[in-house]
Amino acid sequence: MATAPVGDDVYGEDPTVNKLQALAAEMVGKEAGLFVPSGTMGNLAAIMAHARQGEQAIVGYDTHAISWEAGGMSALGGVVPRTLPTDEQGRMSIAGIEGAISGDDVHLPPSRLILLENSYGEKSGYPIAPDYFAAVREVADRYNLRVHMDGARLFNAAVAQNIAATAITQHVDSVTFCLSKGLCAPVGSVLCGSASFIRRAHRVRKLLGGGMRQAGALAAAGLVALEEMVERLADDHANAQKLASGLAEIPGIRVDPEATRTNIVFFELEDDVPFTVEEFSSRLRQEANIWVGGYSSRRLRAVTHYWVNADHVNLFLQTARAILS
Repeated sequence: MATAPVGDDVYGEDPTVNKLQALAAEMVGKEAGLFVPSGTMGNLAAIMAHARQGEQAIVGYDTHAISWEAGGMSALGGVVPRTLPTDEQGRMSIAGIEGAISGDDVHLPPSRLILLENSYGEKSGYPIAPDYFAAVREVADRYNLRVHMDGARLFNAAVAQNIAATAITQHVDSVTFCLSKGLCAPVGSVLCGSASFIRRAHRVRKLLGGGMRQAGALAAAGLVALEEMVERLADDHANAQKLASGLAEIPGIRVDPEATRTNIVFFELEDDVPFTVEEFSSRLRQEANIWVGGYSSRRLRAVTHYWVNADHVNLFLQTARAILS
């Protein structure tokens, strides 16, 4: 990062950023890429580049873009979300998507965009198979809709299924993926799509305050992420499965190891456990410097990554068992 050649990325003159964008686009089978500070900005830039104010985006009710991105598509983009239920993998039904598409009715916001996610964060990071995206693509083409995928953990989904990322992304018009999650870079995401789409998204990025100058210092870490950190995601999946299976054996904890297919483990405290989520997570931090996120009054989330190894998983299990004994 310290020795990366840099330029002014607002003018497209940073060679390291340009190299990262080109590599990212190649890895997901798209024409061009755009380096953005965060996945949230990448998703919002995509939505605003695909759809105009007053147009509709069809989206799962618990997708990241709805639940965890501060309402940006409506607040800043003026795009109207049409939320649909999702199944245990995070899939909206194909019939439901088609039924939600607005016809030529002056009373309704015209449908323009379908928003998807893979892996699906709220469903334990489930890696959705390519055939689902192919089915969505068929509907989108019939109704002349665009498809964007929040692929924050796209490469987790690909590695978990032993397929290339392009097996998934070939069915969408654009995709955002994070460099700063399992791929281990300190910051950044990349939005990829056609060259004309990325030109529009580049303008939106500037509008949103995401124009960076000598950003090559950050992009250099992104290159390491893409060149060295993809295949090792399988280690994170193995550690997550080890954690889920171990937690299932601890009295007082409820977890479904079968739901853990990538690097996210959701688990719950049984009703008779005399701790709140906040108290339990505080004990984990105090006693073993283990940090987990509370999701509800009884539900927690643990995520494995480059800095978590099998010994750390064992420590987690030993500490949790001791707390609950």
